[in-house]
Amino acid sequence: MVISPEELRKLGDATLLGLPKTAFFCSRHYPSSVERPTYLWALEQRAAERCIISGFHSMLEQTVFRYLLQGLQQPIVYALGRGIQPNINLEYQPEIEAGRLLFITPFESEVQTVTQDTADIRNLLVAELAEQFFIPYATPQGNLTRLLQSPAAQGKPVLTLDIPENQALLDQGARVFRPSGILGRHGQRL
Repeated sequence: MVISPEELRKLGDATLLGLPKTAFFCSRHYPSSVERPTYLWALEQRAAERCIISGFHSMLEQTVFRYLLQGLQQPIVYALGRGIQPNINLEYQPEIEAGRLLFITPFESEVQTVTQDTADIRNLLVAELAEQFFIPYATPQGNLTRLLQSPAAQGKPVLTLDIPENQALLDQGARVFRPSGILGRHGQRL
């Protein structure tokens, strides 16, 4: 699947698509041990004003989205698994007008429900547009594992957490996230 930026429906500043983007994904069901290090990662991203792209679908992804929104200069690309609905502009008008939040979707506004198929398409779109990934946890043989095996994700760096449950990601070459500079330590960053 290759969708050019011109084919996308957009709400917000489309120039955000030109920034280097880190895709943020986390499986819906994740061990609670991933929460704190994921928040530390989000803190670093917000402090460095790195552009994050995601579908912000899982509970952890939603929490990180709300946190990133608090950054006054934080660029965010929110990929929808449905069409853009009118209420989005009302809810996020300040962030959209500030040019730091962009909603994108390959779907017409008539598509109002996220299904497994539309979520898969959204995730492929995110993978295509991102230069790298942060995945604090991926269920073995789950949707994210399959996504990382897709041509859209091949060859792109993946950062994850050093927990036993992520051994499959680590075996596939993912690097371990360690909080760095902003927290007074040095580690790997994307």
